[in-house]
Amino acid sequence: MTRFAAPIAEQIWDMKYRLKDADGTPVDTDVEGTWRRIARALASVEADPAAWEPKFYAALEDFRFLPAGRITAGAGTDRSVTLFNCFVMGTVPDTMGGIFDMLKEAALTMQQGGGIGYDFSTIRPRGAPVAGVAADASGPLSFMDVWDAMCRTIMSAGSRRGAMMATMRCDHPDVEQFIEAKSDPARLRMFNMSVLVTDPFMEAVKADADWELTFGGEVFRTVRARELWDRIMRSTYDYAEPGVIFIDRINEMNNLAYCETIAATNPCGEQPLPPYGACLLGSINLARLVAEPFAEGASLDEAALDELVATAVRMMDNVVDASRFPLPQQAEEARNKRRIGLGVTGLADALLMVGQRYGSEEAAALTEAWMKRIARAAYLASADLAAEKGAFPLFQAEPYLASGTMAQMDDDVRAAIAEKGIRNALLTSVAPTGTISLYAGNVSSGIEPVFAFAYNRKVLQKDGSRTEEEVVDYAVQLWRETRGDAELPAHFVNAQTLAPMDHVRMQAAAQKWVDSSISKTINVPADIDFESFKDVYMEAYETGCKGCTTYRPNDVTGSVLSVSEEKKEAPAAPEVVSDENAGEVIYMTEPLDRPQTLDGQTYKLKWPGSEHAIYITLNDVIINGQRRPFEIFINSKNMEHFAWTVALTRMISAVFRRGGDVSFVVEELKAVFDPRGGAWMQGKYIPSILAAIGGVIEKHLVATGFLAGEGLGLKSDPQAEVVSLDTPRPRTAACSSCGSYDLRMVEGCMTCGNCGFSKCG
Repeated sequence: MTRFAAPIAEQIWDMKYRLKDADGTPVDTDVEGTWRRIARALASVEADPAAWEPKFYAALEDFRFLPAGRITAGAGTDRSVTLFNCFVMGTVPDTMGGIFDMLKEAALTMQQGGGIGYDFSTIRPRGAPVAGVAADASGPLSFMDVWDAMCRTIMSAGSRRGAMMATMRCDHPDVEQFIEAKSDPARLRMFNMSVLVTDPFMEAVKADADWELTFGGEVFRTVRARELWDRIMRSTYDYAEPGVIFIDRINEMNNLAYCETIAATNPCGEQPLPPYGACLLGSINLARLVAEPFAEGASLDEAALDELVATAVRMMDNVVDASRFPLPQQAEEARNKRRIGLGVTGLADALLMVGQRYGSEEAAALTEAWMKRIARAAYLASADLAAEKGAFPLFQAEPYLASGTMAQMDDDVRAAIAEKGIRNALLTSVAPTGTISLYAGNVSSGIEPVFAFAYNRKVLQKDGSRTEEEVVDYAVQLWRETRGDAELPAHFVNAQTLAPMDHVRMQAAAQKWVDSSISKTINVPADIDFESFKDVYMEAYETGCKGCTTYRPNDVTGSVLSVSEEKKEAPAAPEVVSDENAGEVIYMTEPLDRPQTLDGQTYKLKWPGSEHAIYITLNDVIINGQRRPFEIFINSKNMEHFAWTVALTRMISAVFRRGGDVSFVVEELKAVFDPRGGAWMQGKYIPSILAAIGGVIEKHLVATGFLAGEGLGLKSDPQAEVVSLDTPRPRTAACSSCGSYDLRMVEGCMTCGNCGFSKCG
C-alpha cells in the first residue's frame, strides 16, 4: 500500500522532498517518515513538543496541509538552507558601492535557496549626470544585466537556479526600456519583470491624460499615459512580460501600512514585501476536504477546514523560529512581523467535486466564501497564539485595525485582535504550488483551473523498452474510481475552455480575503485581439486584483497547450481521449549507445597570454534525423590544465549522452567568471577560459542546428515531447531539468508539468 495517488507523485517526493544521505541513501524510508521529520522539527520550538508533534503529523497526513517545498525538503535536516520561500531585498542605493553591496546580498540569499525581488526604480535613469566623475549614468537596466549574470552562476539549494523579480515604477524615466527589455530573448532570462502601476496612472490612462516621468523630483519628460499603457500591454501581449502590479492598492490594503512601504514582490508576485521582507508559504489542500464528492450533497467540510487552518497557522508560525536566514536583516524583519502566507491548492478540483463550473458566478461566490472562512480561521488562530505567546513585536492595535484588510473583517475577529493582539502581521497568500500539487496526487494548482484532465507519459527503460504512464488530474481520477466509465459532466472545464474574464472573476473573488496577493496566470487564446487583451487588465484593476499576469501562446512565447488552428466550440462534456500517435515524454534513464564512428569537428582555442592552445573536439550523433552532441574531448599541452580538462571532458560527455535539453551546459560555462580577470577575444570580452570553451560549444551547436542561435535555446529535439489528451498542441521549449516538452505558464512562471521544475521554485 502507498499513500501516493499516482506514480508521478511518488517520483516527485523521491526527487524533491525525500531526505537522503550524501551518498543517496534514503533517510526518509517512506512519506510517513517525511511527515514525521517535518512535524518533529516544527514541534521542537513548542514548550511541549510531545503534545504538538502528533497534531502536526495529523495535519500533514494524507497531503491535507502542504508546507511549501523549502519546508518539506529542509525542515528537520542539518542542511544550511532557509525554510522561507520569498525575499525582497533591501532598497538599492543609487551609488556604485551600494549597488554592488546589494548584489552580494542577493547572491548569499539565492545560495541558500531563496527567491528574491528588487525594485530598480531607485537607480537614476540612463544619461542622468553622476556627480564627481564627469560621466552619465548607465541606468538601472545595465545593472539588471549584472544581476542576471550573477543569478546564472548561482545554483540555489537543492540544485535549483535562483529566481528573481524586478519591478520599476510607471513614472521612472527608464520605464519604456524596462517594458521592452524582454523583447531580446537572450537578455534578463533569470528575471520575472513587473511594472508598478499607481492609481493616478490608471486614472490618467482612462482620461487619456499626460504622464510625467520623474526621478529625484526632476521631470525628465512627459508622455501620454494611454500610449505608455499600450506599450506595457503590447509587450506582454507579444512576450508575456512585464506583468502589472497595482502597487497603490497593495499599500492601501496592507495591515502594516503604518510601519512599512512596499515597492517589490517575490518572483511569482504573491508576496508583496518591504525591504528585507521574508515570507514562508503553505497551502491547504481543498481537494482532500470535500465530503461526499460528486454526490448531490457534496460540500467542503468546514469544521475540518477550521481545525486544519488553525494547526497550519501554528506550524507556520513555528517555522519563523526554526528557520535559518541568509542575512541578519531578513531574520530581524521576519521576527518583528512574523508574516506567513497560508494559501490553498486544489481549488478547481474541489469545485468540480461539489458540482461547480470553475469561472462561473456561482463558483466565484463559493470561492469567496471558502477564502473568507480560511481568513477568519487564520486570524482567530493567530489571535489565540498572541494570547499564548505574544503578539508580533511591531503590533499596534489602533493602526492595525484601521488598515484596509482589517476594515472589512468581521466584528468578532476585530474584537479578538483588539483584546489579544495578533501573532502574525499578515497570514494569507496564494502561492505557486506546481510541484507540491503533483506531490499531492496531481491536484489542481493553487486557485488555477485544471490544466489538463490527463496526458500520457512514456518512459524509456534500461532494457530499451517503453512503458506508458497516464498522469491524471486528481478530481478526474476520483471520478473514474467512483463513477467508472461514466462521461465527465459538463461542469468539468480546463484552462483552455475558459474565457479570460472567467479567470479574472476567480482571481478577484479569491483576492478579497487574501491579505497578501495571488500568483495566477490568466490564459488567453492566441487569436485574442489587442483591445480585448487590454480589457482583461482593466477588468483586473476594476475588480480589486492586486496584480495581473497573462499568457498568450504565440511564436515568441511558445504554444503552451494551444487551441487548434480551427476555432472549435468547447464540448458540453469534455472527455479524456487516447491517441496512440500522440507525442510522448521520454526519460533518458540510460546513456545513449555510442556508434562505432561519429562525425565531429575540432576547434582551436588560443587563450591570450597562454603558451599552449586548447583543442576542443565535438562529436555528434544523429537521432531521427536530428544532429545532436554526443561527446567532447578537451586537450592541451599545458599540464596545468590537465586535471580540469579531463574532468570537463568526462562530465560534459556524460551530460550529452543522457539526451534531452543539454543547452544549459553552454549557459553555465559562459557564466563562469575568473577572479583574476578575463580577456578580449575577437572584439568581445570573455570572462574566463571556461566561458571561452562554452562559446566554442555554443558555436558548434548553432552550426549543427541544435541551437536556434547564440544566446537562444533549442531549435528542436526529438528526444522528448508531450501532448495533452484534451487538445492538440505543437511542441514548446524543453525543460532544463528533465528534458520533456511540457513547459507551461503556471501562476506567473514557466513550469514543467512533467517534473514540476520551475525557475521560480
